[in-house]
Amino acid sequence: MQLNGGQRLRTLREALGYRMRDVELASNQIAQRFENDEFAIPPSRLSDIETKGIIPSIFRLYSFAAIYRREYRELLSFYGLELDDISADISFGHPQKSHVSEALSNVRQVRMPTRLDPGFSLQKTTDLGRAIEQWGIVPMSYLAQFADDRYTYGYIGSEDFTMYPILPPGSFVQVDEAKSKVGDVGDGTWRSEFERPIYFVEMRDGYTCCWCSIKRDSIVLQPHPLSPVSVRVLRYPQEAEVLGQVVGIAMRLGDWHYPDFQLTQKVRSALTSDAPGQLGRGA
Repeated sequence: MQLNGGQRLRTLREALGYRMRDVELASNQIAQRFENDEFAIPPSRLSDIETKGIIPSIFRLYSFAAIYRREYRELLSFYGLELDDISADISFGHPQKSHVSEALSNVRQVRMPTRLDPGFSLQKTTDLGRAIEQWGIVPMSYLAQFADDRYTYGYIGSEDFTMYPILPPGSFVQVDEAKSKVGDVGDGTWRSEFERPIYFVEMRDGYTCCWCSIKRDSIVLQPHPLSPVSVRVLRYPQEAEVLGQVVGIAMRLGDWHYPDFQLTQKVRSALTSDAPGQLGRGA
């Protein structure tokens, strides 16, 4: 038989030898420290929580966590809230502005491949789903060896078409903070628009991804040539700061649309043309 949230809280209380009066006294002290009676748990309310399925408030849940010596996120799980699963719900929101993403910074566990097909090769294009033989839940602490503080993660807002179509709205980007120095736009080393560095830039009114060039005390924020966004010239570094270079992208294809966005003629012709190499001409 699976215990509900209140029953699990009662099990914790009894395992520690607390009487209801003990919980009340301890919670009153917490309420006094915060100067907020919402943290207090009188015996009558504690009884309702333990036996009648009453869900405690966020304040009382904090008191339970402190008094029972348990993590707050564990007590949330008693009521079906698993913070490690928040990634499944992130896509339901569509922020209009690009921003730095912190939603997954406190995730403790991740579901990831734990065994791959021995024949898997990085040199060949592969159906990754078929190459994965086993999935498993892995504590994030096990992944510490992959941690690197130089990376920041950003989200391209639903109204940010600056690098459309190679970075459509709704994309997640990985930003290498160690690569924040803008290179010379005329160095001639880029064979295509995909090799030209894209930078994640913080401005006074938000963030954006774009190509950049520095001209004296100004920075030129260059959009993709098929984008409807205009070139912006800002004072550097007073009005714009380059946080780093985009080194990784995660995006969905073919299932997003924005009714308020009107295609320009150059975008429409590029998307409908059968001519190879049409997309990106002029970069």
